[in-house]
Amino acid sequence: MATKNGGFRGGSFKPSSATNHKSSSFKSKPPVRRTASLGGAAKDVSDAPGRVRVAVRLRPKNAEESITDADYADCVELQPELKRLKLRKNNWDSDTYEFDELLTEFSSQKRVYEVVAKPVVESVLDGYNGTVLAYGQTGTGKTFTLGELGEEDISDRGIMVRSMEDILADICLDTDSVFVSYIQLYMETIQDLLNPANDNIPITEDPRTGEVSLPGATVVEIRDQNSFLDLLRLGEAHRFAANTKLNTESSRSHAILMIQVKRSVGGGEPSSSEDENQSVKNCDPPIVRKGKLVVVDLAGSERVHKSGSEGHTLEEAKAINLSLTALGKCINALAENSPHVPVRDSKLTRLLRDSFGGSARTSLVVTIGPSPRHRGETTSTILFGQRAMKVENMLRIKEEFDYKSLSKRLEVQLDKLIAEGERRQKAFDDEVRKISLEAENHVSEVERKFSNELEKERTKCQMDYLESIKKLEEKWIMNQQNQQKNGFSNGPCDREERNVPLSEEVAEIKKLLQNEIQLRKTAEEEAKKLKNQLSQLTSSEGGGTAEFVRLHQMLEDEAYEKKKLQDEITSLQSQLLQLTFEGDQMRKYIERLESGNGSRPQSLTSPSRHSQNKDRENGPKSSFNSLFEQVGLQRILSMLESEDANTRIHAVKIVANLAAEETNQERIVAAGGLTSLLMLLRSYEDETVRRVAAGAIANLAMNEANQEHIVAEGGISLLSITADDAEDPQTLRMVAGAMANLCGNDKLQVKLRAEGGIRALLGMVRCRHPDVLSQIARGIANFAKCESRGATQGSKTGKSLLLEDGALPWIVQHANNEASPIRRHIELALCHLAQHEVNVKDMIAGGALWELVRISRDCSREDIRTLARRTLISSPTFQAELSRLRVEI
Repeated sequence: MATKNGGFRGGSFKPSSATNHKSSSFKSKPPVRRTASLGGAAKDVSDAPGRVRVAVRLRPKNAEESITDADYADCVELQPELKRLKLRKNNWDSDTYEFDELLTEFSSQKRVYEVVAKPVVESVLDGYNGTVLAYGQTGTGKTFTLGELGEEDISDRGIMVRSMEDILADICLDTDSVFVSYIQLYMETIQDLLNPANDNIPITEDPRTGEVSLPGATVVEIRDQNSFLDLLRLGEAHRFAANTKLNTESSRSHAILMIQVKRSVGGGEPSSSEDENQSVKNCDPPIVRKGKLVVVDLAGSERVHKSGSEGHTLEEAKAINLSLTALGKCINALAENSPHVPVRDSKLTRLLRDSFGGSARTSLVVTIGPSPRHRGETTSTILFGQRAMKVENMLRIKEEFDYKSLSKRLEVQLDKLIAEGERRQKAFDDEVRKISLEAENHVSEVERKFSNELEKERTKCQMDYLESIKKLEEKWIMNQQNQQKNGFSNGPCDREERNVPLSEEVAEIKKLLQNEIQLRKTAEEEAKKLKNQLSQLTSSEGGGTAEFVRLHQMLEDEAYEKKKLQDEITSLQSQLLQLTFEGDQMRKYIERLESGNGSRPQSLTSPSRHSQNKDRENGPKSSFNSLFEQVGLQRILSMLESEDANTRIHAVKIVANLAAEETNQERIVAAGGLTSLLMLLRSYEDETVRRVAAGAIANLAMNEANQEHIVAEGGISLLSITADDAEDPQTLRMVAGAMANLCGNDKLQVKLRAEGGIRALLGMVRCRHPDVLSQIARGIANFAKCESRGATQGSKTGKSLLLEDGALPWIVQHANNEASPIRRHIELALCHLAQHEVNVKDMIAGGALWELVRISRDCSREDIRTLARRTLISSPTFQAELSRLRVEI
């Protein structure tokens, strides 16, 4: 992102006299009534307070423009004192436009905030809704104007940071509150920048007021400036960006910061009274004002042939341009007082419904560049601002009685009464506890006395019992002695012996044993009968099995002949469809020539091929739709497994062309097409089949969901094997392109390295073909960028996997390659690797420090040069090494 300064000052609108204008009245006249004033200037009569205020900010020239446009004059000339801008058509003619404020390239960020955003912020603090937008071509400084954090230079702080500083300085955190949401509109999908898992937030509208809200977005309360800066860093880390020819960090989504401010501005305090309970009757509800500030960093409009967008980046550019076009249509309708405003054409216009034609105070800053090469984009941006100046909003303050605060105040008083009641209850409880304690002491004393008396009585009873036992023992001994003296004896008594009838028990046991033997014999005979029956059944089935085998063989032969005929029919249908397509194109070409100048084509081959190339450029949807209807996707995929080589080649080419369209990719993967393509890589040696199959897989790998399917089915290993075996440069280019697309997925980095993807990517440098090397460099840049992003977010620790696989020597060797695409990707990869401090020592040892110094000084692109310089300055290890070598940055 190029560093830019700009500003905006709100004030009177003073356009110049109509006699000094060379352009049409639409361009020269502002969207308000004017009367003549001194000096030939015009003066506003009724500048509506709700009109959209528009400021123009000019970006300074970057290093590349200073070189390429050295012989040309700037396409714009600013006259800030007259609020007038001149857009040069050529060396002798120009168009003149007037705006609310013109900001030169020397304007500071503070002036930009004070002129553009501060009046809106003050309105928000007063209870109004406010919106600040930045619109312009990509690379003209919109994100710098709005979202710069000022971490390196505090004076570079953008509108978002300065707005929150003023809001926190003006409110009282005890009674007021500030809540923040941060979202992005990416590919017509609303995603939460504070919670990336919440990636499809719906828009809801109040049927009564028409107010738009996002109930699914994360809302965070802000208590200090540091927590707000942390949220902005988190949101910027999750925002989508891409590298284009116009901007290395081009925003691919519209970022929207929503700040909700709730302030208490009045309401009665409870009046003084002798009776505290009567104060509740004298409370008036306070007034609360709710304002919402919306800061919108629109993604830059771009022309594809200038930005070089391709693949998924091209789809992102289409979505950006469509949403900006929808916004322009709404502004045109509002400017012309049209009865219908197409706000539902895009989610962006629905979100900005209150900003244009609603109740919000809106300020728009349009950013432009001085380069004459982008005169068309600059003209479009200026005309957008002119139309926006015609839009008037109906400002409405949002205030209501804060019954919640009153309820909170009453709850405080109720808490006081409850506390007083609790204190009294505690005193009463203490008194009761004291009386209870005295009673318990008295009872304890009585119980103690009773226990003592009881223990004495129990001891007395025990003594009497022992005494009685002792007397009984003595009496028993005396009785024994008397019996011995009388001659009595206690000899053993005679007992009758019992003879157990053992013979009966033995007989019973023998009888049971005989029964068991009989049962066992019966079981053995039954088993022999069953074995005989089984052998008879087995012998009878022998003849039937032979007949069954013969019938099964006949069925298999018939199935093979049927499959062979079906393959031949499918091949003939494919060839017939191709011949029909070529015949239709030839007929159209001849009819076009005969209807034009009557000349006849010189040959039949060249017009057909010309027509086919033209249709291929426009997109072969009609031919492939007819192919779906006549043959069917399942039939086409089954042709990939055909035994006929020509049929396979035709089928894989058709699938590759279908995979080039994003709308067909989901159907191909769901029908098993990805699995079939991977099988072709695994099993076929034909170079044409492998090349086309690798190209189809590369097309499918542009989609993140398809990337996970490719990895799950072993695609990394198959691509690595193909990269090691293939020698054809075109096949290697397709494989390297697929690998480069997979390298751009943060979730697949460890998997790529574990399955040999990085090693295979580096191994393809043996080809030395520029196209192959360009894809390898792109893959390394994508991998290094994902690692840098993971290190910033805290999910990646440790040394880079690229360095562990030995990629640094090749990166350093090709950092100054003659081919511009290879050099640009390698320079970006070096900058991303150097941003992680753990890689710095290895990079210094491998000679990467000198390449970073060269990039920071001699790189043709200013954004890469700035990134390299910032990386060298921010690393303590790099700084120590540069100081040791006495090298200055």
